[in-house]
Amino acid sequence: MIKGRLDGLNDYTSASRTNPYKGNKMKADNEAIVICAIRQQLRRLHIERPVVLKFAWYEANRRRDHDNVSSFGRKVIQDALVKCKVLQDDGWRHVVGFTDDFYCDKENPRIEVLIVEQE
Repeated sequence: MIKGRLDGLNDYTSASRTNPYKGNKMKADNEAIVICAIRQQLRRLHIERPVVLKFAWYEANRRRDHDNVSSFGRKVIQDALVKCKVLQDDGWRHVVGFTDDFYCDKENPRIEVLIVEQE
């Protein structure tokens, strides 16, 4: 579980257009949040099989559209899982699919990621 929310695709696109360094910093800042959650919750988990990632996005309200919420977030989360060596890679052979579900939770916005190993 990742507490709070990550920046959206619109925020990242805007930052990158303003200045490439600003976009890179935004991605790094979001990855740092995810890496912290991974290290606390998954410790030294290392998955070798292909996986399906099931994302549950809990937003505080409905202001951001689904694609804006999930696009950049999925990228950041998958890159962080690779950096922490939970996954070997985030290419087609290692991440064979993903799903997104969206909910509102004003009191506890968060992102839940279920990693399902495939046979």
